[in-house]
Amino acid sequence: MALHLEIITPEGKVYSESSDSVFIPTTEGEIDVLPGHIPLVTLVEPGELRSERQGQVEHLAVDKGFVQVLGDKVSVLTEQAINVEEIDLNAIEEARVRAENALREAREKGEDPAVVEEAETILRFTMAQRLAKERRR
Repeated sequence: MALHLEIITPEGKVYSESSDSVFIPTTEGEIDVLPGHIPLVTLVEPGELRSERQGQVEHLAVDKGFVQVLGDKVSVLTEQAINVEEIDLNAIEEARVRAENALREAREKGEDPAVVEEAETILRFTMAQRLAKERRR
């Protein structure tokens, strides 16, 4: 029996495949979802999502969001998701530097906590992309 993994962003469904297991970064730590998993809804943390099928692992970077496990369907609703094959390390490094600068400026100026949190989220997503790409090499 296999899982069906869907990843949905505001732009639409970006991933829909069967999987033997899915490793998802959550606010409580990484979870491993196998067929027959108990129903679950939890928060997704920016990080690396891995989908394993027939011994092959597909690495994706996901932003913050939610995951719902119901039966053998795993639905990830996230701000952004990208397959590691599409990640450009130079662009990610530039985005990381911009995010660090924005975070530092927001903290120095005493910006609203929501602004600081958004800068932190962007930084975590850039770091997740880099990690996913480096693990795939």
